[in-house]
Amino acid sequence: MTDTLISLISIFIGIIGGNSFGFLFKKYSLGFIGNTIAGVFGGILFIKVFGRLGFNPQVIMASGSVDVFLFVINTLMSFLGGANAVFLSHKLITRFFK
Repeated sequence: MTDTLISLISIFIGIIGGNSFGFLFKKYSLGFIGNTIAGVFGGILFIKVFGRLGFNPQVIMASGSVDVFLFVINTLMSFLGGANAVFLSHKLITRFFK
C-alpha cells in the first residue's frame, strides 16, 4: 500500500462512520449526502489533528510495509471523526437555523 491509498481508505472509512451514525441515530441524520460530506471532512480533520500522535499514513508506511496496528488506529479515528462530524454538524445546524 502507498500513503495515498491509506489516505483514500481513511476518507472512505470516515464516510462509512458518518453514514452509519446517521443511520443508527435518526435524530442526528443529515440525509445521505449530508452525512457523506460530514463524514469526509470529519475523517480528514481527525486524521490531520490526531495523526500527529503517530498514526498518519507516512508513519504507517515508514518501514516500507504496512504497520497493521497503526493502520487500525488510523481507521478507527477516521470512523470516529466521521461520526463526530455528523453529530456536531447537526448541533450547529439546529443551533443556528431552528
